[in-house]
Amino acid sequence: MNKGELITRLASECGMSKEATGKVVNSLLTIISQALAAEDTVKLVGFGTFSVTRRPSRRVRLPQTGKLINIPARKAVRFKAGVHIRATVQDYLQTLPR
Repeated sequence: MNKGELITRLASECGMSKEATGKVVNSLLTIISQALAAEDTVKLVGFGTFSVTRRPSRRVRLPQTGKLINIPARKAVRFKAGVHIRATVQDYLQTLPR
C-alpha cells in the first residue's frame, strides 16, 4: 500500500474527502518526523513506537575488493511494533496456505 492508497482507503472508512484526509495524513507524518528530528519518542499504543537510536561507527570489509572502510556513526529511526499490530499480522499469517 502506498500513501495514495492509504489516503483513499482512510477517506472511504471515515467518510471524509480525499483532500481533507490527505491533509490529515500529511500533518501526521510531519508531526512524527519533527518529533523524531528532536529525538523524541512517538508512542502509538497498540500500533507501535518510533524512536531515534544512535549507531556507532564501525569498520567493514568490502566483499569485492577486501578493502576495509569506515562507516561513520549516525542516527537511525527505529520502529517497534505494538501488541495489536503484531497479533494482527500473526493472525493473518496463520490464514495463509502452507
